Amino acid sequence: MDRQEKLNLIYDAALKVFAQYGFRRTRVEDIAAALGMTKGNLYLYAKDKRDLYERSVSYGLTHWQAKVRESISGIDDVVEQFLVMCRKSFMYLSRDVALRTILINDPSIFPLSAQEDRFSEINRASMDLLKGVLKKGIDEKKFREVDITHVTELLFSIYVMFIIKTYIKSEVKSAGKMFEQAVDLILGGLLRRD
Repeated sequence: MDRQEKLNLIYDAALKVFAQYGFRRTRVEDIAAALGMTKGNLYLYAKDKRDLYERSVSYGLTHWQAKVRESISGIDDVVEQFLVMCRKSFMYLSRDVALRTILINDPSIFPLSAQEDRFSEINRASMDLLKGVLKKGIDEKKFREVDITHVTELLFSIYVMFIIKTYIKSEVKSAGKMFEQAVDLILGGLLRRD
């Protein structure tokens, strides 16, 4: 097993333990035990509990992002790409219980202010994915000309609001219906075209 595979196992196990006990109650010994290793050996991969937590959350967010990227990779139609990207991004947390639980317990992972974003590099990569789809849609003349940078920031902000409303505030039923309406509105616009 190479170092990256080992790190993935560590971060995956750490996410589950942090989700089960929360950051404050989790001990490094708990994570080491879940991995069948010693606490000292675990410290070869992280300098302390906070570092392990941040790296594990980064791993979880990156895994989420990779799943979304993978889901649209084989789709040629840009409108379908956009729809799948939106839905897969939104629904991912319904299946990733550990990451969802961590987000519920640590809503600061998705701050409302960019200055407070501890995971700005990962979120920037997610926005770049969205930007790429928007640019493709404009280039193919399926989307109208817009300021891609500002529209990306707007759509990402709306997306974060839905994640918070659905998974952190636990308003799953109303947020799910609202999400579908938002996607429809974004693609169709508000103006009636006869």
